[in-house]
Amino acid sequence: MPPKSIKLLLPTISPAAPGTLYEQIVAGLKRAIGERKINAGDALPSFRQLAEELLVSVITVKRAYEELEREGIIFRRQGLGTFVTEGGGERSCEVKIQFARTLLKDAAREATEAGLKPADIRRLFLESLSESLSESP
Repeated sequence: MPPKSIKLLLPTISPAAPGTLYEQIVAGLKRAIGERKINAGDALPSFRQLAEELLVSVITVKRAYEELEREGIIFRRQGLGTFVTEGGGERSCEVKIQFARTLLKDAAREATEAGLKPADIRRLFLESLSESLSESP
């Protein structure tokens, strides 16, 4: 069961952060579900509860939940609430891996168009990976 406050599991949701508010909520919930901080079968807060907690509109939360439901990560039961699907953690990881693959392809194309050779692109990637890992908690 997740803590009473989902907000504690999400990065700060802010108009100043990259991405729309609903995209930030989607990304934060995917990360929390993928890292098993929220488990299969766990209930998520109602639209209204999460909107109040994150200081966003109910429509923003509804849109985030709809996206997660479309991706098979959560499901809604009329009158019962919103829950993480049985394969939600795995599905969240699959979606994130596919997104990472797309970003890497885009980065490789950009680097190639900038005139970098494969060895230079590989070195650039490894440097970026090293920096990212050293920044992680």
